[in-house]
Amino acid sequence: MTSTHQRPAAPEAERGAAARWLALAVLALAVLLVAVDATVLGLATPYISEDLKPSGTQLLWIGDVYSFVIAGLLVSMGSLGDRIGRKKLLLTGAVAFGAVSVLNSYATSPEMMILARALLGVAGATLMPSTLALIRNIFHDPRERSLAVGIWGAMASAGAAVGPVVGGFLLEHFWWGSVFLINLPVMAVLVIVGIKLLPESKNPSPGPWDLISVALSLIGMIAVVYSIKEAAAHGLRWDVATAAVVGVGALTWFVRRQLTLTAPLLDMRLFRNRGFSGAVLADLLTVLGLSGLVFFLSQFLQLVQGRRPFEAGLAELPAAAGAVAAGLVAGMVARRFSVRIVVAGGLAAVGLSLAALTTLSQNTGYPLLGASLLVVGIGAGFSFTVTADVILSSVPKEQAGAASAVSETAYELGAALGIALLGSIVTGVYRDFTAPPGTPADVAAASHESLGGAVESVVSLPARQADALLSAAQSSFVDGLRLASGVGAAVLLATAVAAWFLLKGQKLEDGVEH
Repeated sequence: MTSTHQRPAAPEAERGAAARWLALAVLALAVLLVAVDATVLGLATPYISEDLKPSGTQLLWIGDVYSFVIAGLLVSMGSLGDRIGRKKLLLTGAVAFGAVSVLNSYATSPEMMILARALLGVAGATLMPSTLALIRNIFHDPRERSLAVGIWGAMASAGAAVGPVVGGFLLEHFWWGSVFLINLPVMAVLVIVGIKLLPESKNPSPGPWDLISVALSLIGMIAVVYSIKEAAAHGLRWDVATAAVVGVGALTWFVRRQLTLTAPLLDMRLFRNRGFSGAVLADLLTVLGLSGLVFFLSQFLQLVQGRRPFEAGLAELPAAAGAVAAGLVAGMVARRFSVRIVVAGGLAAVGLSLAALTTLSQNTGYPLLGASLLVVGIGAGFSFTVTADVILSSVPKEQAGAASAVSETAYELGAALGIALLGSIVTGVYRDFTAPPGTPADVAAASHESLGGAVESVVSLPARQADALLSAAQSSFVDGLRLASGVGAAVLLATAVAAWFLLKGQKLEDGVEH
């Protein structure tokens, strides 16, 4: 934990309470936008496929390149914000995010869409670390900061839930590009109000921005995330193995270089703090265990239970409601009991809820699913809010951008690992189903590729044969989802145990910084 020491008075330290909370409202807009954007693409993918007609590989890149780029640049952008100013980086990134959203909306080819998604990742990498770092520098009272972090996390959860609802509504009434254009009014408000309300903050002695470290971080993270996803989806090929070696080599070089620089991009000594390391590890493993479920749950609701996109989005709302409620009180509860009780208890609750989903069937009623999602949201809201608070409190405020970026990178890497590993379980089980006798070879092949492929391909079959094939495909998909839920539950329960030991003695700060 950092000591609370005297520092020279700064204008932002004298800002009134109203100004601090108005500034937080501006930051919450940025978080909401990034969270919404991360969820709407999944709903829009079938429409993009129909319009732009990408190949299978191009479709994967459209879905993945945003997360590849944002994972590769988070640490670099967090460190850049510490150097040039977090407000400046946030507002510049917001303008870029809005402009590139237009490019996404009006993409006319798969190649243009891939480029647009990559550029959106560059802009997105400037937003999340900057918002959390600004919170660290705006709120000097740790109790106020805990509530601010809770609101920050609540907006992220709300955005993740609002995304499918808003996206589903837009896709039912407008063309697919509309899901990206919703970014523009939010970004406009963010920039106009942010110029006035947000205080600037940066490291007073930052040192140079090491471009070699930036390149190593970008190459290493992209190569590692790419190799994980490709190996899980298509097996270990020579190109995948090469990417893995290049990625690990680049990250190793990155770490060694940081230890020798007088002004490193990321101070590796932060990881010597057990609370910091434990919180980052908890975030990574939690997202790993959850992401596969979230990724496939929308398909279950739409392609197995036959819900429309808007209805499927509404069905997922309990998770967001639970996360918002828990996030707002997490800091207070962690001070009343302890950090490790709240984090480990939250993770255990998520794990048990995932275990309950191993009983899913095609005809499972909504009460079980809704109750499980509510508990998942509550547990995740407690855990993520407190770990974010621990990470921010564990570092000097001058390094808040880099520390926040480490936290966000853990989320991105956890999501990549979760979708790759748990996704491969679902896909592997799904592809084992047997098509009914007499099914044409091309229809059977398309059906075994994905559940979406099965839904599209059966339209060419007689009704009885189509029903038999679709029922077999849906049943196999649910089998895979149950197994993935079980593995996710095991990961979350193991993470709860690890958090119990790693966060022993960890406390949230109480004294106000001066």
